[in-house]
Amino acid sequence: MAKGKESKPHIGIYGRRNHGKSSLINQLADQDIAIVSDHAGTTTDPVKKSFEITGFGPVVLVDTAGIDDEGDLGGKRIHKTRQSIKTIDLAILVIAHNLFGDFEEQVIGEFRKTATPFIVIHNKSDQQELDPDVRQMIETKYDCRVMDYNTTGPDHKGALIDTIKQTIPESAYKTPSLVGDLLQYGDIVLLITPIDIEAPAGRLILPQVQAIRDILDNDAVSVVLKEREVDSFLKKTGIQPSLAITDSQVFTKADSSVPDHIPLTSFSIVLARFKGDFDSYVEGTPAISRLKDGDRVLLLESCTHHVSCDDIGRVKIPRWISNFTGKNIAYEVVAGLNDLPRDIHEYALVVQCGGCMITRKQLINRIRPAVEAGIPVTNYGMAIAYVQGIYHRAIAPFVKEQTDARDYL
Repeated sequence: MAKGKESKPHIGIYGRRNHGKSSLINQLADQDIAIVSDHAGTTTDPVKKSFEITGFGPVVLVDTAGIDDEGDLGGKRIHKTRQSIKTIDLAILVIAHNLFGDFEEQVIGEFRKTATPFIVIHNKSDQQELDPDVRQMIETKYDCRVMDYNTTGPDHKGALIDTIKQTIPESAYKTPSLVGDLLQYGDIVLLITPIDIEAPAGRLILPQVQAIRDILDNDAVSVVLKEREVDSFLKKTGIQPSLAITDSQVFTKADSSVPDHIPLTSFSIVLARFKGDFDSYVEGTPAISRLKDGDRVLLLESCTHHVSCDDIGRVKIPRWISNFTGKNIAYEVVAGLNDLPRDIHEYALVVQCGGCMITRKQLINRIRPAVEAGIPVTNYGMAIAYVQGIYHRAIAPFVKEQTDARDYL
């Protein structure tokens, strides 16, 4: 599975070959969306299927290859199956015929490593019921729910949906506010949105749209304008916004145009707090000043997009960091959720995009290897603010209750 594009809850289906994973997906979806066959190994690479589970809501189900696949090709399929665990909010482990061994224990180990809640389903109970000793062993050892199940039993589906509701994290389907905690009724928020070669034709980019909706949801007012209109707007109207949010690429212009007493941040930093590891970003960003000649910097794009000649992640950020440090630095860009080209310890810094196209779980697991390895991580907007000398102002709206933003420099 190369990338994540959906913000809906992701539910992954895992288990050995021919244990009924695809039949389970078809039953949950009330339609034939997965190929069902008596031949083991019908499902190969992980496949995402978006639909609505009646009684729960819209989800993305991830159908995976068998965790007991064989041969060189089978090993690659198992690797992709395990990689998919980083992208999901809830796992359903399907067993059958009371088989529970190394394959299941290994995949549960991956669930735990990524803090992924899971349910165990003993499928095909019409052929062989779940052994009470097997149930007790699983529940005792792994502290999880175990259900006896068969896809031909109409009463089982409702019980499974109830269990999904009880087990899936609330954060997977309830969206917190982007800036609601900074606003009061009737506040005016200035959204500074440049229209340049990277702007999509005829529309705004997703973070800008999300910000507008969030401001409206919090009974505040959004004013959207280009960077060259800010000075004139503030002078002519006399309006004093409660907050200004800018595209990171025009941070310097926004900083000069927006008076110091008005809090200023960027769409990317708002997203960093909303779904990223904000504390790790705050701690890691100043590492830009410690970069040395020959260091390697990894830039993570969480989606694929048309690359322009002045691309923010592939061109502008590397140029700005190199100019700021004066060092000879190597840059590598990885798009989507693909594997890294080298060991994480070979990088001196990781720069993550805002992640507007993926879930919080996917983003956190994307940067987890770096955080666990002690490699500094930052975010597009925070890195840009840092090298342009306005980092303390850009993060101040979100850290002022904890400490002064300058303490992070």
